[in-house]
Amino acid sequence: MRTRIKFCGITSIEDAAKAVDLGVDAIGLILVPGSPRELTLSQAAAIRRSLPPMVAAVVLLRNPETAIVQQALEQLQPDLLQFHGEESAEFCNRFGARYIKAIAMRDAKTPVDIAIRPYAAATALLFDGHAAGALGGQGQSFDWRLIRNAATQPLIVAGGLSADNVGDAICIARPFAVDVSSGIESTPGRKDSGKMADFVRAVARADAATSNEP
Repeated sequence: MRTRIKFCGITSIEDAAKAVDLGVDAIGLILVPGSPRELTLSQAAAIRRSLPPMVAAVVLLRNPETAIVQQALEQLQPDLLQFHGEESAEFCNRFGARYIKAIAMRDAKTPVDIAIRPYAAATALLFDGHAAGALGGQGQSFDWRLIRNAATQPLIVAGGLSADNVGDAICIARPFAVDVSSGIESTPGRKDSGKMADFVRAVARADAATSNEP
């Protein structure tokens, strides 16, 4: 199976175009106050409009007000929402939209199977290396062994990934997708075309290696 790739924290049409040229499956548009990759709705809409068919737009929110989610749905028409805070399952399910739920893994005190149990309706579960209550995109990884076969939904690995270690993450966790932001940047919010290409090649190498395993 091919591991899908999401480039998160895209802040320009130019970086989105590079991601598309590399064959990335999804891009992340961040609407989180305080994030160095934060976009306004109008900025996110411009990037969203630039995407060709078959490349998914994922809008990332963290503990948002209901009105913000509704505005994002109306103005951006994303393929997926990504809830990256402490949102309840009831809140995530409220909008009738397909969504990814992020699970904070750093210093997690709740076993994975219990932490994910309320989010059975999530389209996918994303496991990130940040601590609960903290912003993502900090370049922190976690023990990928904790999530292999953790749920029936597609699993996404995030947090501290780069071309140097994404192959290990794929071999250990066997995720449906990997999600990278800081690992392909020159500075926060500015993507590096060389790092982007290296990351995609590293995923392809890992997929080839795992497909040859008995």
